[in-house]
Amino acid sequence: MLFILFIFGIVLVVWGIYRMRRDDGLFGKNRKNKNIFNLLLMGEASGLGQFLSGILCIIIGVIAFIVR
Repeated sequence: MLFILFIFGIVLVVWGIYRMRRDDGLFGKNRKNKNIFNLLLMGEASGLGQFLSGILCIIIGVIAFIVR
């Protein structure tokens, strides 16, 4: 079960990195500024949720492995 959690976390991190590099925003000159503007204006940034969820899954998997 922990192995599935690690794999799911890694998939989410890779998906988040891919979306942060590929998706386009509304305003801004470069992709970083577009993502920051989208995060401040609309409360979302492309790929940020997937990236942070993946890191959280990996951390929970490590904690569950230690506690076990």
